[in-house]
Amino acid sequence: MPDPLLDALKFRQFGHFIEYRHTLLHEFSYKFALTYTVPTGKTSYQLYRQEDNMRMVAPAPPLRPTQYAEKFLVTSILDGKYPPGSTLPNERRLAEQLGITRPTLRETLQRLAGEGWLKIRHGKSTVVNDYWQHGGLGLLSTLARYGDYLPNGFITHLLEVRLTMLPPVAAQAAARHPSIMIDYLSQAESLSEDTDSFSDYDWNLQLLMARNCGNPVFGLILNDFTSSFKTMARQYFSKKTARLASRNYYRQLGDTIKSSGHKGVARLVQNAMAQSIAIWAEVERN
Repeated sequence: MPDPLLDALKFRQFGHFIEYRHTLLHEFSYKFALTYTVPTGKTSYQLYRQEDNMRMVAPAPPLRPTQYAEKFLVTSILDGKYPPGSTLPNERRLAEQLGITRPTLRETLQRLAGEGWLKIRHGKSTVVNDYWQHGGLGLLSTLARYGDYLPNGFITHLLEVRLTMLPPVAAQAAARHPSIMIDYLSQAESLSEDTDSFSDYDWNLQLLMARNCGNPVFGLILNDFTSSFKTMARQYFSKKTARLASRNYYRQLGDTIKSSGHKGVARLVQNAMAQSIAIWAEVERN
């Protein structure tokens, strides 16, 4: 089991010391920075913390060593530093490079291997997998946390999956709980034109469909993509054509459920999802 105390004490390895000092960020703001002083350089974990400390805006909460190790490995795979088929440095060297303990690194490696990112070979170097071929839903969940490093075409592929999955889910939700659907869709009339309002409303509509279709697995699948969708949606809904298309979609969907129940819902949602793929292609071109 990784020991947080051991990770903290790692900073004292080889007789080096930890020095606390205030770092001046700019003329009007200060923050407390942890500086790991070594004669020959700094570990990547320390450099990450220093970079975080030097930002001109309030930083995100500091990552735990396991989180930092995951971020380093996943983003290094996604940006091509460790492409499929390559090998990672040995455990001792990689742990020293990251500034974490070997048990902490080992835990992260085993979890990523379980998701399909890596292949651990006892007595040999760990190999980077082709994650498209070896990964599953767990890998997709991890991938969704790193929106700035998503591979080319990933959002389009995700929208194509939605095109296949969401129409029957929406039809089932309309058949089982039409009043819930109608009530939510009626709120679209009061949507403001800002991108965040559309992003939140649209994503919550999809979650509503998944949670009321009678199959809870669909909700679990969508939950994993909340961060990725909202990142994409802010770009998507920045286009007036996207907001207008969505307003028409919400209105038509509500009218269809009121007049015909679930009949016609699947086709209407399918057409709207296909249109969203075309609009996203325009967003990417621009």
